[in-house]
Amino acid sequence: MPTPAIAIAGIAMVVLTATTGDVMTASSMRQLGDLDTLKAERGLPRTILAVMTNAHFVIGVLSMTLSFFSLLFTLSHADVSLVAPATGSLTFVSNAAAAKLFLKERVDTRRWIAAILVCCGVVLLKR
Repeated sequence: MPTPAIAIAGIAMVVLTATTGDVMTASSMRQLGDLDTLKAERGLPRTILAVMTNAHFVIGVLSMTLSFFSLLFTLSHADVSLVAPATGSLTFVSNAAAAKLFLKERVDTRRWIAAILVCCGVVLLKR
């Protein structure tokens, strides 16, 4: 039985929003620096305020929230045996690419090979 278009769109939405959330949250933590140092300098209330008012952090949390509700929607239209592995593994692959592109992280060859193997596994799920 072919996967319905709504399930594919849902999986894509989960992956996109989860990756956006991960990248934006990581970006915000890089902007803020070490939270222990920040807490020692400013105190806990001002550290919490700094995190909660950081635009990248807010966008990251909103993206993760949208990802969660997209996952719930997708699970209502497709089998968990497809959705869970597909979203988890494709998010792993998209996080590697986004870390390289947006966060300028060094992603080594071993991680790219792992990402390719994950993609192969997802393709096998559809068959």
